[in-house]
Order: sequence, then structure tokens, then C-alpha cells
Amino acid sequence: MSQPAAPQTTAPVPPQPYRPARALIGLALIVPAVIAWVWSYVLPTLSTVTRSFQADGPRRSGESAGTANYEAALTSGFAGQVGFAVLLALIPLAVALLAAPLLAVLADRAGRVTRLVTRGVLALPLAAYAPVAVLLGMRAEGIEDGSLVQDLQSPRVFLASATAQVTAGLVVAVAATLYLSALRRRDPDHRPAPAMLTVGGLLGLGVLAAALQTYAAPLILTGGGPRGESTATPVFTAVQTTFRTMRFGVGSATSTLLLVLLGLLGLAAAGLILATRLRIEFDGWRDGPAAREAESHSGRRPLLVGLTAAALVVVLGVTVWASLPWLRNLSSGTGRLPNGVETSTVFANTWVPPLMSTLVAVTVAALAGFGIGALRPLGRYSELLLVPFAPWLFVGVGPLAVAGYERTEELGQLGLFLGLVPPVWLSVPALFAFTLLFRGRHARAGGTGRTLLLPALPMLAVTALPTWLAHAQSPLWATLVSRGPDSLTAPVLVQTVAGNRFGAGGELPLGLILPLPMLVLFVLLFAALMVGYLERLAIRVGRPSGTDEQPAGADEPVRKVTA
Repeated sequence: MSQPAAPQTTAPVPPQPYRPARALIGLALIVPAVIAWVWSYVLPTLSTVTRSFQADGPRRSGESAGTANYEAALTSGFAGQVGFAVLLALIPLAVALLAAPLLAVLADRAGRVTRLVTRGVLALPLAAYAPVAVLLGMRAEGIEDGSLVQDLQSPRVFLASATAQVTAGLVVAVAATLYLSALRRRDPDHRPAPAMLTVGGLLGLGVLAAALQTYAAPLILTGGGPRGESTATPVFTAVQTTFRTMRFGVGSATSTLLLVLLGLLGLAAAGLILATRLRIEFDGWRDGPAAREAESHSGRRPLLVGLTAAALVVVLGVTVWASLPWLRNLSSGTGRLPNGVETSTVFANTWVPPLMSTLVAVTVAALAGFGIGALRPLGRYSELLLVPFAPWLFVGVGPLAVAGYERTEELGQLGLFLGLVPPVWLSVPALFAFTLLFRGRHARAGGTGRTLLLPALPMLAVTALPTWLAHAQSPLWATLVSRGPDSLTAPVLVQTVAGNRFGAGGELPLGLILPLPMLVLFVLLFAALMVGYLERLAIRVGRPSGTDEQPAGADEPVRKVTA
């Protein structure tokens, strides 16, 4: 007769002596991230602030404008631009804070199989992120059937609905994935509500930050809108003011004001993470008895399974419907392209430069995350090392575009392949993710060997793939630095084709932006990560059970023992 398995509990390990060598190694691993942070964020921010106080003209003229540029930025409607960005965020916020947690709760309570299917299905909205292709397709169809003229009579409503249509599937996929990890139980009595609320808070801050940096939608659909009913966002205004009217000072002032807002959002997110002791725990490749017991009561509920299936059908339906303007042209030919443009060159320009910056940015972030979360150079206070990076947690290329453009121009890289590389050599979101993951692993397993490193390796792909895809699909940076047919990326090229009315039979080569082979590749990779890895991650808050607070500089491992 087989003996019942002995229950597993967590017991605190006595505090270990402070190890200066280990702390020094941890700090040394942060150095590359600090260098990349200074180069990618701090110096461009200082340059943007300095430029905002200079008069328009050559950068090195040094003529002071005082506060005139800020007065011009505020007079031109910066507050209204922020308000419109918040309006754009309302529907995505509702999706992230209402629809996504409902889907996650249904999937979680319907059992493991349903949860895995849900994760696999959510890989499609993640992989099918092609906003420029969808927006250009919507614009072309609106011109063809005459509906665009009518839509532009209410440009704000039109842009808000179009933005929601383009982002709904992506927001559901990202938010539901995080909520499912927050719902993961360690034992039947585990209460995931605090983790769910924390995730909701972070998602809300992230959605607001993304809305403030909206650029492609007003550029393609409304052109900023009429002055009486402007559809300009802060990033759109900063870029247009700087590079269309050549008012670098006013554009830099707008960017500086935006950086202040994004910095406050980033600091709020960091404060929430620190206050709740948020961490990411890897629960092993197999569920333990406690986890199986926690969900066994919900695995036989056909109603929950049916509701989850209906919700997934809705998500897929909305995603496909929103993407139809792009999907109809996915396999169409390229038609007539501008002279000198080769599709192979466009493909390389679109995907290789962002891959280069992504690999460096994520690797550097992983090293720093290991140094902070695993080696813990400041002991229990190690996560405070994230605070200096926090103001740039949500900052993309747009707010620092002026400084990045001037740096690229000084280096003589405008129109060159290297100039297409996004000027971001550290992924701050990835730094936070790796730190929280190693923090969770250290609290659960202790040590610094393979128990810490192996479960973290797939996180490289989890953070790199979305970063690579987002940079490849963004038209902003490539629009600023492209010069001639040899430096065009697919989003910029198709925008040019649409503007010049090239193409056979009125068709746009939208399939160039996210080609079918790349779409299939991303779907497979995201599905594998969602089902095989993210399913094993849990987002938890509070002090890990069975741990004692230890002095700064002490190790904090908690090991599994057999009762």
C-alpha cells in the first residue's frame, strides 16, 4: 500500500551573514544597465530639457528663449492634448480593468485545460499587432466607400473608436495574461485579490502612458484634426511642431512636459510595486498537490467552460473584425512601388535594426535584474535600486525623438542602416520584470545556481518578442531618420505609397508591414510561451509565507522542507 506524500511547507532559513563579494558582484551587474540608461534616457532627457529653453535655430547657437517655448506649448493646447489622450484611454481602460479580469477569472475557475486554451488563444491578438497596417486599411476603405468624410465630421469620436478597435485585442491579451498569473494559487486558502488589484493598478498606469504617446492613429486617420476639434496627442504635437514647422524649442518644451507626466506615472508604478512587495514566482514545471487541490473544485463546471469559450469567441471575433482592413490585403501583391525600393531591403530595414537594439536592451536588463533580485546587494532594500529607472518605465521613443534625431544627425547616420536602430539600449520594463522574477525565485528557492537561472531563461523571450514586434511596427523613428529608398521600413513605405496613390488597382501592400510568415512565427512563439512558461508564473504580493525580515545586506532564501 503506497504511503501518502508528505506535505510540503516553507520554513525560513536563518539569516546568513552579509557577503561583500556577492554584493559587489550584484552592483557590477547593474553597471551595464546604468550605462545604457544614461545613454538612452538620461542624456536625451537632459538634452530635451536644455533644448526647450533655447530659441529655434541651429542647436549650438545657444540663444536663450527663457520660458517662451513653454508658454507657446501651453498656449497651443497641451492640456487639451493630454485630455484627449485620456479620452483615447477610456475604452482600453475599461477593457483592461473590467473585461480582462472577468475573462481571467472565468478561465481560472473553469480548470487547467480551459486556462491553457485561453492562454493559447490570447497569443493571436498579441502576435497580430500591426496598427499601421490596420489604420491604413481603414483609411483606404473609408476613402473608397466615402465613409471617411462622414467620420471626419466628428474626428475625436472617430479616432477614439478607431483606436479602441485597433487596441482592444492586444489589451485583453496582455491584461488577461497578467491577471491569470495573479490568480495562480499556492494553496486552497490563497486569496489573489490583492495581487489582482495591484496588477490592475499597473495596467491602468500603463494604458494612460501609452495613450499619451499615441502617434500613428492621429497621423494616419485625422492628421491632427481641425483646430476647433483637435485630435492631436502630446507626442503627435511634439513631433509635428519640431519636424514639420521646425520649432525645435517648442517641440522640446512639449516633450519635456510629457516626460514629467510619464515620469510621475512611472514613479507611481514603482511605488505600487515596492509598497505591495510585488514579485513573480516560478511555481515549477508541474503543479503540486496543493495547487491541484485549489482548482479541483472548479474543473468540473461546464457552465464556466461555456462562458469562457463564449468570451474567447468574442475576443477572437473583435480581433479579426478589427484587423479585416489589413487581413484583406495580407496576401495581395506589392503592386507598383517607388523607384529603387526592393522588398528584401524593406524587410531587412523593418526587422533587423529593432532586433539588434532589443537583444542588447533585454540582455542588459536581465543582467541587472539578476544583480538586484538575486544577489540583493542592498539586502531587503535592493528593490530601491529600481527607483532611479522608474521615471522612464513608460517612456517610448516619442518623447525623446528630438534628442535622438539630433544625436543621429551628429553621428552622420541619417539615411543609414545603423540610423534605423531604435535609440533604446535598455528595456526598463524588462529590468523590472527580471528583478521581480529573481526576487520571487530568491524568496522561494534561495541560492544563485540553476534553481535561479534556468526558470528565468524563457523570460528573455517573453520580454524580447513584444519589444521587437512593437519597435518593428512603430513608424515614428524610421520616419524621422529615413532618407531615400534604401532606408525605408515597411510602415513608412506603405504610408508613402498610400500618400502618393501608388499601387495596382488601388491596393496597398499592407502585407509588407507584418508578412504572413512573420505573423505565423509570432503566433507560434507567443503560444508556446503562454502555455509552456507563463502558465507556471505567479504574480504575488506581500511577504512570502514562512519568511522573516532580515537586515539589509543579508541573504533572504526560503527553502522547501519536508514536514
